[in-house]
Amino acid sequence: MKFLQTPIGPVDHIDLLTVRLPFIQPFAISSYAWSCKEALLLRVEAEGLVGWGECVADPDPFYAPETTGSCRYIIEKFLLPLLEPGMTLGDLSERMHKLRGNQMARATFENAVIDLLAKQQGLRLYEFLGLPEKKIMSGISLGLQESPDKLVQAVQEAIAKGYHRVKMKVKQGQDVEWVAAVRQRFPDIPLMVDANGDYTLADGSRLAGLDAFGLMMIEQPLSYSDIFQHSLLQRRLQTPLCLDESIHSLEDAETALALGACRIINIKQGRVGGLIESLRMAELAAAAGVPVWSGGMDETGIGRAVNIHLQTAAGFTLPGDTSETSRYFHEDIADPPVVLDGEGYIAIPPGPGIGVEVPADRLARYTIQQERLYSRKG
Repeated sequence: MKFLQTPIGPVDHIDLLTVRLPFIQPFAISSYAWSCKEALLLRVEAEGLVGWGECVADPDPFYAPETTGSCRYIIEKFLLPLLEPGMTLGDLSERMHKLRGNQMARATFENAVIDLLAKQQGLRLYEFLGLPEKKIMSGISLGLQESPDKLVQAVQEAIAKGYHRVKMKVKQGQDVEWVAAVRQRFPDIPLMVDANGDYTLADGSRLAGLDAFGLMMIEQPLSYSDIFQHSLLQRRLQTPLCLDESIHSLEDAETALALGACRIINIKQGRVGGLIESLRMAELAAAAGVPVWSGGMDETGIGRAVNIHLQTAAGFTLPGDTSETSRYFHEDIADPPVVLDGEGYIAIPPGPGIGVEVPADRLARYTIQQERLYSRKG
C-alpha cells in the first residue's frame, strides 16, 4: 500500500457536523427501525480543499455499541491529538490502532484525511489507493416489510430497476415463509437474507429450512459478537454463511476463516475502522478464495461514495449494498446522486477524492449541530 507513505501537511480547520435526513420510508431490521438518517460528518480543510468523513454510527446503540455521541468524544479527545503535520498516513494509521475498539470513530477520521490527501494530489480516491477503475455492481437491501405481498412487490420494483442482487431482512417468525413467497415469484434472482443476529443455535433446524431456496448467503444469523457458534452452524447448512457485525478487524476475519465460521465476508468500511483495514481484510479473503462485498449503513452520499471507490479493490466480487440515492432520500447532501445505468451498474463519482460535492446551502438545510474542533489560526 504505497499510499500509506503519503505525508500529511498542515490542516487549517476541522469541524464536526450532525445532519438529519428523513428517509423516504422507515428502514427496519430485527432489532429496531429508523425513520431518518442522523449522521455525524467530519470536515478537514487545508488550503481551500476539504476532506470528508462520514460516521456510520447511529445516535442510538440498537445496531452497534458505538453511537454518534461516543464517536464525537473519541474523535475530539483521542484521534485529533494524534494528527501531526509531517507524519505519513501510515504513521497516523499505526497510532490510531493503539485505541481499543471505536472502529466507527476511527473510520470517520481516517477517511476524511485520506479524502483530503487524494484531493491535494488531484486524484480520484480509487487512484490514490492504487486501485483500477471499474463499474460497480448494484445491490439493494430491503428492510422488514408488513407482509409477504409487500415484500414481493418491493422485490419486483428492485428487479425492474436492474439491481444485480436483492437482500431481504428476516427475523424469527418472519423468515422461511417470506423467503418462499419471494422465491415462488422470482425463482432465479440472486437473493440473500440478513438476520442481524436474531437467531441462536437452537434455531438451526429453522435456518436449515432456508437451504431449499438457493440463497447466495445467510448474513449474520447469530449474535453480533459471535464467531465460534457460527462455525458450528455453518457445518449444518448448505447455504453459505456471511459474517458482518462480528467482524471488526483483520484479526476477526482471520479467526472466522480459520474456524470455517463463514464462506463470505461483508466488509463495512465504516464499521471496521476505515479504508486501510478494509483493504487488508479484502486481501486476506482473496488469498483464501473467500469472496467479499461492501455492506451499506444507509449512508449519505459521502459515505456511499467511499463504499463505491472501495469496491474497485480485488476480492469484491459480489454485489454490495450499493443502491440508488433516491431509494432513501428525497434530497441528499451530496452531488451527483447514485444512479443505476441501463445494466444496473454504478459509475464511480467523477471528481477528485471521493468525487462528490457537498453544496453549502443543502448542507446547511439538514445540519442540526456544528462545532469547530480545531483551527490552526486559533
